[in-house]
Amino acid sequence: MALVGNGAELEADEDIFEDALEAISMPPCADMATGNHHFASFHTKQASGQHRSSNVSRSTSANMDLKSGLEECAVALNLFLNNRFTDALELLQPWAKDSMYHALGYSTIVVLQAIMTFEQQDIQNGISAMKDALQTCQKYRKKCTVVESFSSFLSRGSLEQMTEEEMHAEICYAECLLQKAALTFVQDENMINFIKGGMKIRTSYQIYKECLSILHLIQKNKVEQQFFYEFDGGVKLGIGAFNLMLSLLPARIIRLLEFIGFSGNRELGLLQLREGASGRSMRSPLCCLTILAFHTYISLILGTGEVNLAEAESLLEPFLQQFPNGSLMLFYHARIELLKGNVEKAQEIFRKCISVQEEWKQFHHLCYWELMWIYVFQQNWMKAYYYSDLLCKESKWSKATYVFLKAAILSMLPEEDIVPTKENVVTLFRQVDSLKQRIAGKSIPTEKFAVRKSRRYSPSLPAPVKLVLPALEMMYIWNGFPVVCKRKDLSENLLLTVEKAEATLQNENFSDYSVDDECLVKLLKGCCLKNLQRPLQAELCFSHVIQSEKLLKFDHYLVPFTLFELAFLYKSQGEIDKAIKALETARNNYKDYSMESRLHFRIQAALHLWKKPSSD
Repeated sequence: MALVGNGAELEADEDIFEDALEAISMPPCADMATGNHHFASFHTKQASGQHRSSNVSRSTSANMDLKSGLEECAVALNLFLNNRFTDALELLQPWAKDSMYHALGYSTIVVLQAIMTFEQQDIQNGISAMKDALQTCQKYRKKCTVVESFSSFLSRGSLEQMTEEEMHAEICYAECLLQKAALTFVQDENMINFIKGGMKIRTSYQIYKECLSILHLIQKNKVEQQFFYEFDGGVKLGIGAFNLMLSLLPARIIRLLEFIGFSGNRELGLLQLREGASGRSMRSPLCCLTILAFHTYISLILGTGEVNLAEAESLLEPFLQQFPNGSLMLFYHARIELLKGNVEKAQEIFRKCISVQEEWKQFHHLCYWELMWIYVFQQNWMKAYYYSDLLCKESKWSKATYVFLKAAILSMLPEEDIVPTKENVVTLFRQVDSLKQRIAGKSIPTEKFAVRKSRRYSPSLPAPVKLVLPALEMMYIWNGFPVVCKRKDLSENLLLTVEKAEATLQNENFSDYSVDDECLVKLLKGCCLKNLQRPLQAELCFSHVIQSEKLLKFDHYLVPFTLFELAFLYKSQGEIDKAIKALETARNNYKDYSMESRLHFRIQAALHLWKKPSSD
């Protein structure tokens, strides 16, 4: 995609008309041919060292060519992965207006900081840095006239005249555009920003697709390029991440996205990222981190919970040796140990991850979140409270979720144990509604869930109606039960807690909430029994919830989620047809319940695996 005119004419605000133009017409600089091309003139041009003359004034960029830019950015990435975040920024900033890779690197770190802090000023700084980066990348992209822009639909011959520098500019521009779109979504809930963000994502996706076509042509024509491996790494990162993430979406959303030009292939995405991770480009660690995020996080929260730990370990190992004290590498090392069932070792590594750097406290918050859940798994409620309290005080990511979790964890303690904390559980639950926020105009599903559950403590009620096992319910929502399945001792202790709550409920007077509470306990009990390889008892628990469907008054999410658990129980017993039928029933027969989108993600992941088995 190329804008009309030279880089100096690029408007900083990129108004809606420009975004619409980007989406409607893909000029030759981005919508490069996917058909057959003659690469001879491009090859000759590269071999002779001839480059196009630029109309853009670059008084200082003569000293920062593509080679130097790549080398310095590789150094900056190493600094970043070694926790030297400020040093990385200081290395990149002086050339961020003149070098596309310096611009990309600098703005990426600023954007990452904005996303992690969620401070409005940091978000504005990120948007500003990304606008500057887009302008810098634009200087190096091939320029097209208005006639060329519209004639690209008929003739796409400009590929032969592209320099290596211009090709790298496309990749850098696509990466910047994608990151700016992400910040646009979190900036505010303005619908115009939402539309602009969506268009930027589409444009970025189209550029990556066309860069993949260029990559194939270079390989086919055996064109020699000095920095081909870096271009190759950029394409693999972009194509891999797009395909992987799009493949996770529920089927109905995928059908809509395919209509407007998107497609997602999980196997292709993982293949591209694996090749990128094993390459020698500076994007190799980023490809590795993307796969690690998929295996250790996304597969748990939005997937089935079945994780490829062997691949995660083998991918992480060389980078862990290269960056032994790098916060990101230590974090994923701890996640892998946790998913292997080595809970105590994971705790130790998360603490080390906190201790190795103080520059970016946001990395500490990620570790606080993990340590909080580990202590929930262990039912060490005071320790879990300690980390939930730290998150409430220090992190701005989701105050409503943090406060709800703090109240939920304290609810698991006897009243006398809560007194030393000087916390009031009812007051905490009543705060949740006022703390909820919106991203891209939408409420965050986990916050909506927390707000709904907190209504039982509303001052409008005659008296608060105590939640039953709220910390374990949130553990279920975050798919924590597959994490503890490798630890029989933890699963047994959780089952004892659930059975104790079950006995308490049976001795209480019947109320409007009784059936809902009973069904929640049965779902949690069934998950514990499933982890302990007691399928018949687990199925009885799940069946009880499904049979109580018409009696539920508030927690309607329980039935479709229980069907999902029942499907996995059938799958474990080899009854694949019954499993798929249960998933399809959960997907097709229920709507407008809490956490619906998250369940649809998980159903999509399960159907993808069960209907089309793969090596992944």
